[in-house]
Amino acid sequence: MDNSTDSDKKITRKAQAPIKVYCLPEEKELIVANAAQAGKSTSAFLLAVGQGYEVTGVVDAEQVREMARINGDLGRLGGLLKLWLTDGKRTAQFKKSTIVHLLEKIEANQAELALTKSKVIRPRMHP
Repeated sequence: MDNSTDSDKKITRKAQAPIKVYCLPEEKELIVANAAQAGKSTSAFLLAVGQGYEVTGVVDAEQVREMARINGDLGRLGGLLKLWLTDGKRTAQFKKSTIVHLLEKIEANQAELALTKSKVIRPRMHP
């Protein structure tokens, strides 16, 4: 026996009445094109814009992929540096503080890159 009540059921958008937007054919084409450029369905695009979000485009997604590649490069650089450091003869000439500073700088760049990625990919509210 099902003990769930109507109040337990999750409310979904599809179960709600849609909002109609009257527009000319060229306006509709522009909206559809802008939605496609942003990588969103027309409905998702209009919902985001209607709630005051600045919709990021596909170009931003490409920039995020490029930042992810750079982040990977930084990670590999750090890994190579750590591998190089395991040979004491090679690193004997360097001060430990110099090496630690370099590793901290790589980690800081990775953190900054991650923060930038999150700002680019997340929608932002208009002021």
